[in-house]
Amino acid sequence: MMGVGTSDIWDRTIYGKPAVGARAWRSRQVTMNDVHLFSEITGDFNPLHYNRELAEASVFGRLIVQGGVTSGILNALVAEDLPGPGTVFLNVSWRFVKAVGVDEEIMGEVEIVSVRDDKPICELRTRVVNAQGEECLSGTATVYVAPLKCGAPDRPACEGG
Repeated sequence: MMGVGTSDIWDRTIYGKPAVGARAWRSRQVTMNDVHLFSEITGDFNPLHYNRELAEASVFGRLIVQGGVTSGILNALVAEDLPGPGTVFLNVSWRFVKAVGVDEEIMGEVEIVSVRDDKPICELRTRVVNAQGEECLSGTATVYVAPLKCGAPDRPACEGG
């Protein structure tokens, strides 16, 4: 039996091998509901996210969302857009350079910096900006793209397709 070749591993991912320089972005307004949902998952009930009076008197001057809410848009980008379905983070290095306020519009962006031929792994440049174009998060990430198409090592034969 022949082993999995390096040339076909990307063919077994949903969107295939991404090109170096490829970019994707998405935007959304972050809301108080996002803050509540994130708090329920993580237990982060920091007053900077909930107590308007304290938050306005702080260096931030307003209620801010958790960093995980800010970076969460990048999770959606890599899993849905680029590289696409089956993508998980292996490593991230992010700097949170500007707080994001509740009800702000943010845009996440990823760019493919390098792509391995032997494994479905990519290096990405990542960033999140606000509606004024100010950088709120910047950094890099390494991602793995699980081969989800039929014929992948863990899915040699697929039913119904």
